[in-house]
Amino acid sequence: MRIHPSRLLHACVLVLAVALSPEGVRAETGADLPDWAEVSEVQTVEVVTLDEDGDQRETTVWLAVVDGQGYIRTGGTRWGANLERDPQLTLRIEEREWALRIAVVDDEALHERITAAFREKYGFSDSMIGLVRGSNPTIMHLVPR
Repeated sequence: MRIHPSRLLHACVLVLAVALSPEGVRAETGADLPDWAEVSEVQTVEVVTLDEDGDQRETTVWLAVVDGQGYIRTGGTRWGANLERDPQLTLRIEEREWALRIAVVDDEALHERITAAFREKYGFSDSMIGLVRGSNPTIMHLVPR
């Protein structure tokens, strides 16, 4: 079996990245998705979107994990409008980044389950933020690009 030289070079670079990086492959090459079970207890994450003028907007938000999937939410924010215009984002969790996109959750039952997960994780703070954000936020599923 012959291996094309460019594939061999790519494999060597990947092995070197794993060997040299204390965080493993994810730090150098990224992964399609975070390990949602691993990050489910993280209190806040950063969402990086692009404003209309192309400037980056970094926003700290809460994260809920339901059925092994990651979700964020917003209610009438500029970063939310950015995602309506372009559903791609960068998710930062504890110094790691993932290039993702969002899919709006339209299923009513799933919406309620995710809302309950936010309420359970963030407690009283979640109730209070609901007064500011509104009672029916947009919930977004974080999926690979």
